[in-house]
Amino acid sequence: MTIKQIPTQPFSDQRPGTSGLRKKVTRFQQPHYLENFVQSIFDSVGDIQGKTIVVGGDGRYYNQQAIQIIIRMAAANGIGRVMVGRAGLLSTPAASTVIRKYRTHGGIILSASHNPGGPDGDFGIKYNTANGGPAPEKITEAIYQRSREIEHYLILDSIDTPLDQCGSYSVGNMTVEVIDPVADYAELMEELFDFDAIHDLLTGGFALRFDAMHAITGPYAREILENRLGAAAGTVMNGNPLPDFGGHHPDPNLAHAKALVEQLFSEEGPDFGAASDGDGDRNMILGKNFYVTPSDSLALLTANANLVPGYQKGIAGVARSMPTSLAVDRVAERLGIDCYETPTGWKFFGNLMDAGKVTLCGEESFGTGSSHIREKDGLWAVLFWLNILAARKQSVADIVQQHWAEYGRNFYTRHDYEEVDMEEAQGIMEHLEQQFPTLTGRRLGSYRVEQCDNFSYTDPVDGSTSSSQGIRILFEGGSRIVYRLSGTGTVGATLRVYIESYDPDPRNHQQDPQQALEPLIDIAVELGQIDSRTGRTRPSVIT
Repeated sequence: MTIKQIPTQPFSDQRPGTSGLRKKVTRFQQPHYLENFVQSIFDSVGDIQGKTIVVGGDGRYYNQQAIQIIIRMAAANGIGRVMVGRAGLLSTPAASTVIRKYRTHGGIILSASHNPGGPDGDFGIKYNTANGGPAPEKITEAIYQRSREIEHYLILDSIDTPLDQCGSYSVGNMTVEVIDPVADYAELMEELFDFDAIHDLLTGGFALRFDAMHAITGPYAREILENRLGAAAGTVMNGNPLPDFGGHHPDPNLAHAKALVEQLFSEEGPDFGAASDGDGDRNMILGKNFYVTPSDSLALLTANANLVPGYQKGIAGVARSMPTSLAVDRVAERLGIDCYETPTGWKFFGNLMDAGKVTLCGEESFGTGSSHIREKDGLWAVLFWLNILAARKQSVADIVQQHWAEYGRNFYTRHDYEEVDMEEAQGIMEHLEQQFPTLTGRRLGSYRVEQCDNFSYTDPVDGSTSSSQGIRILFEGGSRIVYRLSGTGTVGATLRVYIESYDPDPRNHQQDPQQALEPLIDIAVELGQIDSRTGRTRPSVIT
C-alpha cells in the first residue's frame, strides 16, 4: 500500500454552512470534490498525527463510498485510529457520544440531516471537535480558506475496509475499529432516564408509536424502546434505514410525517407519538389529538427536569436560538436560572455547555438537547417526555395545557418558503433592513414596533461575535416577527418567517395558532413584500 499525492484544484463552493457542507449527491461525486474538503479538514483541525477520529453517517446514498475514501485519506494523513459505526452508520447524537466517551480528536459526520436522500438527493459532511460538538466558526472558516488554495490531497492506495461486522482492521499504519453504532448511546440514555418507570409505563397499557422515517434512528429506537423498555414489537415504524429514506422527506414535522400524525389524530390512535429525522438529532412530539411545538417542548422539559434522574441535581441554565419562542424564557425566570439567546446553529450552545452555563437547550427547528452531548438529540427528547409522562401519569395534552395555564401561552408558527431564488430572498432581507430608520414606533395594524434589528450575538465565553443572524421586528407587549435565510438547503434559499404572540389568558389558549396569529402573519407578508418579490402566495411548509 502506497500513499498517493493527487494533484487537484480548488472548488469555489466549499464554504460550510451552519451544519457543515451540504450539496447534491452529484456534486460530491464529482472527481476530487469530497477529497478536497476532507483534506482541508485534516489540514485545519490541529495536529492529527497518531490521533483517533470518529467517522459515521445517517446511511443516506453515497455514505459508504464516502467513508471508504475518508478512511484511506485518514491513513495517508497519519491518523492513528478511525472508529466507524458498523455499516458506516452513526446517528449524529451517537457520534457525539462516542467522541466524548473515548476522548477522540474529533469526528467526521456524513449527513444532510432532514434533507431528502437518494442519487438525486442531498449529501453533507461536517467536522465535530473533541467536545463532540460542531466545529466553531473559526475552524469552519479555516477549512474553507484551506479549500480555496488546496493543490493536492493524500490518499492510500488500498482496498475497501469491511464495515459489515464489528472488529479491528489495519489500513496501512492505521487501525480501523468498526463499532456497534447503538451500544454506547443506549448506555448513556440508561444513565440519564428512569428506565424502570418508563418500562412500567410502556408495558402497562400505554400505547406508543415512533416514526424513524427510514432514517438512522430505526436501530436505536428498536433497541431502546422495544428491546430495553418493553414497547410492543412494531412500535417503531419505518425502522429500516434506507439510502433514499424510502423516497420520503426525513423531516419530523406535521407535513412530512403525515402517517404518524394521522394515527395520533385518529379515534383509535396511540397515547404518544414521536418522530426523528435523517441523522437522529431532531424530534417531533405528539400526544393523542395533540401536537407539541418544539418551543413549548423545550419549555416543558425545563419546567419538569426535576422529574428526570439525570437532571434532578438542578439545571445550570438554558439556551435557545434567537428565532425560538420565548416560552422557555418564562420558565427560566421562574426557576431563577439564566436563559441565553444565541444564533441558529448548535455550535453556539457548545461554548455555553462547556463553560457550565447551560444544561438544556433547543431550537424551534425540532431540535432539543442537553449537556450530555454536544449535539441536539431526537431520541433523548422522546425519552425525556416518556420519563415525564411516567412520573406525572397525565396525558400530553393535560401536561401542556396546565403549563400554559401557569406560564401563559406563546402562540408561535414558522412559515418556510423553500427554494426561493437567492437574489429574491436577499432582496427581501435588504428591503426589510432599509425600513429600519422609519419602523421603530410605527403602528402596523394593532401592533406598535418597539425595536427592529439584524440580530448580533457576542459569545459570553470567548467574546467572539456573530452578526446578521436574522431580522427581528419586536412589538410592544412581546409579539415579534423574525425573518431569516436558512443555511440547510442545497437549492436556492429557504426564507423562514417566525411569528409569535404571547397570551396569558387561559380562556384563549385553545385557539389554533394560525388563527391567533393571522394579523401578524399578514403583517409579516406585507412588510417583507414576500408575495410580490417571490411570486409565492403561500409558504411551502407551515409548522
